[in-house]
Amino acid sequence: MDTHSRSFAKAISWRVTGTIDTIVLSLIITRSIKLAATIGLTEVVTKSILYYLHERAWLRIPYGRKPGTAPEAVP
Repeated sequence: MDTHSRSFAKAISWRVTGTIDTIVLSLIITRSIKLAATIGLTEVVTKSILYYLHERAWLRIPYGRKPGTAPEAVP
């Protein structure tokens, strides 16, 4: 089972990638570096939290797990 810190690290690394994408797309659409950066930095916080919660929720779902690989109880 992933630890809380591993889930958090995965969330951060994924958000860096996603934020770069969001900033580039926002820049293309708005033509404003300041607005694109504001959009990117705002979404990094909200989406990191959502990803972490999503990851932890999936640890509680047995769907697709091989027998004998059930995680420990998730607090």
